[in-house]
Parts: sequence; C-alpha cells; structure tokens
Amino acid sequence: MRVVIAEDAAMMREGLVRLLTDRGFEVCAAVADAEKLRSAVAASVPDVAVVDIRMPPAHTDEGLRAAIDIRRDHPGVGVLLFSQYVETRYATRLLADRPTGVGYLLKDRVADVADFVDALTRVASGGTALDPEVVGHLMRSGRDTTGMATLTPRERSVLSLMAEGRSNAGIAAALAITPGVVEKHVAGIFMKLDLPPSDTDNRRVLAVLRHIAG
Repeated sequence: MRVVIAEDAAMMREGLVRLLTDRGFEVCAAVADAEKLRSAVAASVPDVAVVDIRMPPAHTDEGLRAAIDIRRDHPGVGVLLFSQYVETRYATRLLADRPTGVGYLLKDRVADVADFVDALTRVASGGTALDPEVVGHLMRSGRDTTGMATLTPRERSVLSLMAEGRSNAGIAAALAITPGVVEKHVAGIFMKLDLPPSDTDNRRVLAVLRHIAG
C-alpha cells in the first residue's frame, strides 16, 4: 500500500514514516507543507495520503484545503486527516462531497498503533474512519437539521459507531447488545433520515453526513 505523508513537525513526520515502513507500507513521499503535498500526490498517485490540517505558511487550514483538492483531482486517493484540531468549516465539505475513502483522527486520541494502521488501511480501501469526538463536533454543528432531532439516544450512539467504520457486530460488542438489535436501530436511523436503499450510495456513511453538510 502506497502512502504520502504531509506533516510539518519533523519528529512526527519521521515517526510516521518509520511506523508505516516497518509495517509494510511504501511511503512515496513525506512532506512538510500543502503545496508539496499536492505535488507529491500528483507525482505518485498513492493509495492514501495522511494529512495534517495546520501547515505552513499560515498554520491555519492549508492541509485541509489541500485534502479537498486531492479528493477532487484524484478521486481514487484516500485521505486521512491526522490532526490535533477539529475543523468543522471545511471538514463537512470534505466528508459530504464523497463520503468514502476518508478519515479524520485526532492525534492525542490515537493510543494504539494497530488502531491507526487499521484506520489507514480502511480509508485506503474506500472506507471511513472518524474519531468519535470529530463525529460529535460535526453532529452538533448540524443539530437543527431535519431528521437528526428525531433520533433516540441509543440511535445516536449507534450512528457514532457507524461513522467510525464499525460493523454491526462491532457496534453490538461496543454497546453490549445483540447484532439483531443493532440491525433494528440501523433500520430506524435510515428511515428517520429518509435514506432508502441505493446501489450507488453508502447509507451507513450518509446517515452520519447527509444533514451535517447542511
């Protein structure tokens, strides 16, 4: 699996390179700013890019804007935002434009290397990986939109775990309920958010993101 890393902190960047290389990933490039990220992705077209949000020159949202450009210009490249910050302004657009092959993890909440590698692999394969805190921020930003307000607390818990990329079995284990009960909650979420079956859309992701973008 081929990876491009964009991280302006040298120690963090080199640490990611070593971590991924040791686990069999091919690191095509490791860069320190958004323009070099765009160039590296265009040159190597990796499976996935790991992107910090705040990078030179202004250290605001350069990485996030570059991630949006990458998803537009290279739709086959997965993007995993890896940051200390939750930025809802552009993150909603990043997620809602095409809610597949995308992730958003917070650096200080990733306690297990295996979890990070699993998330990166999932994003590269077209899945999603969202930190629960990120999901919480995004859901609060869209709390007044139609449909979300009708969900029960248990349905919201299921929804958050769906956004992390958990299977029904994984959700059942996390909430100490049966897979059958999870299926009923998921069906209820789809119904309340008016998400009918579709051959082209991932309802599990759209259930979290559809109204957030509004």
